[in-house]
Amino acid sequence: MSVLIYAESAEGKLKKVALELAAYAKKVAESLGTSVTAVTVNASDVSELAKYGVDKVLKVTNDKLATFNAKAYADVIKQAAQKEGSKVIVLSSSTDSSYAAPYVAVALNAGFATNVVALPESTSPFVVKRNSFSSKAFSHTELTTDVKVIALAKNSYGLVEVAGAGATEDFAPSLNDADFSLKVEGVEKISGKVTIADADIVVSGGRGLKGPENWGMLEDLAEVLGAALACSKPVSDLGWRSHEEHVGQTGKPVAANLYIAVGISGAIQHIAGINSSKVKVVINTDAEAPFFKVADYGIVGDAFQVVPQLVEKLKEFKAKNA
Repeated sequence: MSVLIYAESAEGKLKKVALELAAYAKKVAESLGTSVTAVTVNASDVSELAKYGVDKVLKVTNDKLATFNAKAYADVIKQAAQKEGSKVIVLSSSTDSSYAAPYVAVALNAGFATNVVALPESTSPFVVKRNSFSSKAFSHTELTTDVKVIALAKNSYGLVEVAGAGATEDFAPSLNDADFSLKVEGVEKISGKVTIADADIVVSGGRGLKGPENWGMLEDLAEVLGAALACSKPVSDLGWRSHEEHVGQTGKPVAANLYIAVGISGAIQHIAGINSSKVKVVINTDAEAPFFKVADYGIVGDAFQVVPQLVEKLKEFKAKNA
């Protein structure tokens, strides 16, 4: 009857979100008087999960699952849940898990709550707090089904170390050939950079930077902060930056601990896609830019002057505290 999590990994290494899920699930399991089981797919070292509360790891190793496939991965999670008798299944709100979670819920005839931002307010009845209306409001949702699927919003719980037994068990679920009817021809991967999906800090640029040749100062800022680089939709549409960096409601959603917007006016679609970020900083010459209405901190100034000075100050601070 353990709480089950799907612990995501990439190239054999666990993602940070897997550890956050583990810590969250441990607290849920304690309230239910049960344990935490994680299912992993082609992850090599899973020992770190024990530090964050996982009592048992079901390790799936199969070359057919080398590339993410929503139906196949959902089937693996479903079979793991059935094996463990899990009534609560926790996934992340990452792109991959967002595709797989609905399949899991349908397969298990489960209630499904997305964008969960806190521990259950109660477990009987089972009520969770969720982001709603593009993170402008919260809803309190009761799941009345026997089995419940939760999608935890990124950075909503954090990394909380709590010991788990960490036992491992090889798990070989049956795979349905029909799930692999859709063929993936290739996968583009970004190497040597902090990705938007995994970043705690995101530095984003807009048309106020005037052209792709001026992105160097944002790259410097991102490097000193250990941040991911992003951009607004007009920037990617103009071809200044890759569409992989486009964030917002029509691009990649961002729920960073710190989001820095440079030269972005703040169209409603952009704000809706980054509104889950905890701290938002805006640098813009236009004091009337809509972004300032939702920013936690704002600087009215020329980015070409502000950003280089900010980089130098951050470098000085890091040098003093090294």
